[in-house]
Amino acid sequence: MRTLEIVHRTRYEYSEPVTLGDHRLMFRPRDSHDLRLLHTGLVIEPAAHVRWIHDPFGNSIAIASFDGTTQVLELVSTIELEHFGVPPELPPIEEFARTLPFSYASEEAPDLARYVERSYPDPNSTVGTWTKQFMEGAGGNDTFGLLKRLCVGIQEKLTYAMRFEIGTQVPAVTLETGGGTCRDYALLMIECCRSLGLAARFITGYLYDPALDTALGEATTHAYPHAWMEVYLPGAGWVEFDPTNGIIGSERLIRVAVARDPEQAMPIKGTFTGSPDVTVSAAVDVQVRTLSPAPVADGVVPLEPSSPEARQPTPESAPAARPSVPPTSPPKAL
Repeated sequence: MRTLEIVHRTRYEYSEPVTLGDHRLMFRPRDSHDLRLLHTGLVIEPAAHVRWIHDPFGNSIAIASFDGTTQVLELVSTIELEHFGVPPELPPIEEFARTLPFSYASEEAPDLARYVERSYPDPNSTVGTWTKQFMEGAGGNDTFGLLKRLCVGIQEKLTYAMRFEIGTQVPAVTLETGGGTCRDYALLMIECCRSLGLAARFITGYLYDPALDTALGEATTHAYPHAWMEVYLPGAGWVEFDPTNGIIGSERLIRVAVARDPEQAMPIKGTFTGSPDVTVSAAVDVQVRTLSPAPVADGVVPLEPSSPEARQPTPESAPAARPSVPPTSPPKAL
């Protein structure tokens, strides 16, 4: 168990005064058996009227409404939590689901149906064909073994690439181009699993990297929002996989929200009204640290945002950073 503090700061600056529309904020994790919230705080500039709702997936969403005009929007979310990560061991999968193919039980199948359904075009079966290579050789159709090989295979066979465009690549495009960001990798693994008849969904949250950890009073280092996925395995429930870093289990993954599709799990979505010439710059900074010193571990490369405006300087003492898709949907002009 770790006690973690996460500070997520996003700042937008507009070249001239604008009127802000409602902003949908997805920062607050859900209490669960593997995560217990101790404290949450949300500071918004300019002052906003905030109301809370649950979305169709049960995620906590803050809706921020604004009055007047502004040239700055800054959002600071502070979270303190206890994290009981699930280790990457073989989960207690039901006997009938230990090898592929299998069918979900009748009492679960209707609720899992949309998570099994393919969501992106793949007319040439590019994704399905690529997935089948992980069923070859030793362990072939062993369910958990295949998922581990697929998770690590995406990390090893593809090239993690910076991309400035907002959004998530279609999985077939990720394979055709040979690379992508954390959101692209997560979506690719989701569609690979769905091609095998498995229920899979998208996760947004944070990666705890001991290499970036700092004790109180020390200079802080930068982390960034992250994306991964999970697969539903009878007997084990939703099991998490991070194909960006080849991580199985949630020991270093702090889940904030789940969704069927990446576009349903953006930390920030909003609009503004201004002149046609208004420009927006954005900066994102996330700090994830234990509230007591933690040992440094190998194996995870920190992520940085790919938006030129959102990039932050990396301290010389920090490990080389990997790029990531911008974790927010910049406010859209109306």
